[in-house]
Amino acid sequence: MNWKQIQVSKDNTHFLFEGKTIFGKQFTEVLKFHAPGLAPVKDNTGAYHIDSNGMQLYTDRYSRTFGFYGNRAAILKDGDWFHLTENGERAYIHSFSWTGNFQENLCAVRDRNNRYFHIDLQGERIYTESYLYCGDYKDGYACVKMANGLYKHIDAHGNSLNEKTFLDLGIFHKKFATAKDKMGWHHINKTGNELYIERYLAIEPFYNGFALVTQFDNQKIIIGETGKNILLV
Repeated sequence: MNWKQIQVSKDNTHFLFEGKTIFGKQFTEVLKFHAPGLAPVKDNTGAYHIDSNGMQLYTDRYSRTFGFYGNRAAILKDGDWFHLTENGERAYIHSFSWTGNFQENLCAVRDRNNRYFHIDLQGERIYTESYLYCGDYKDGYACVKMANGLYKHIDAHGNSLNEKTFLDLGIFHKKFATAKDKMGWHHINKTGNELYIERYLAIEPFYNGFALVTQFDNQKIIIGETGKNILLV
């Protein structure tokens, strides 16, 4: 049975394969399988992980378990957050007040002082700075919110990508990112420069060269990468 074909039931209480219930058991909660073929489940004994045969990965039980990303799974136990390896062992000795999921072998976490930063697979922070918030890494860059309330992009070493800061900021998708300044939302390149002069109430990332944006009158339009209006929607 290929774990990639195992589905979660609509009520998130059991698993299905080719439309039929498998493992002969219902849980309090299940989440979908992730590589290397493990899924988070919860029953009256607590939260844990199972393999694609429905067998528990380990005997320990937790408050909450989440899917594996980069062969690491986020775990909550008695108020402490950390990660497990695919062998069901703690990935590192540190604990946090919250952890995200590993993306590109890096993960956003929150410490006991409610400050955010990123850690590596060994649980060690990759830079000395702390932020009000950190997002996931994608294509080598992440968004962070600084103490002054402004956002910027950082690279995989924690260095600023450029000298530009914004009121709000999105990750890079196909060379460009969404950004908000005092005039509104727009798209920027990796130097932090705008692609066009117009500003919008809301925007989406470019999808194969085009993006859906919302004007300040709530009219939605499609624009190209130069900012040219393509059509009303």
